[in-house]
Amino acid sequence: MPNKITLRDVPDDIYEKLLKQAALNQRSLENEVITCLKQSLEADRKTPDQIIARAKQIRLQAKGSLNLQEIREAITQDRP
Repeated sequence: MPNKITLRDVPDDIYEKLLKQAALNQRSLENEVITCLKQSLEADRKTPDQIIARAKQIRLQAKGSLNLQEIREAITQDRP
């Protein structure tokens, strides 16, 4: 059985955007809000562990390109 939610104090700009989006999608305001909630909750969100693993992977791929001293020299090269 569907549950009911009441939203209060929705900012005018968000309300207007929801109305416009609902009209573009030929949905009621309620259905548009439900669709937005579904999309937000079902988005492919990465866990912190996945983000760290990806960062480590990128770091390994980039390793060896420049050392810290070379980076410092490149930064200060054209500065007075």
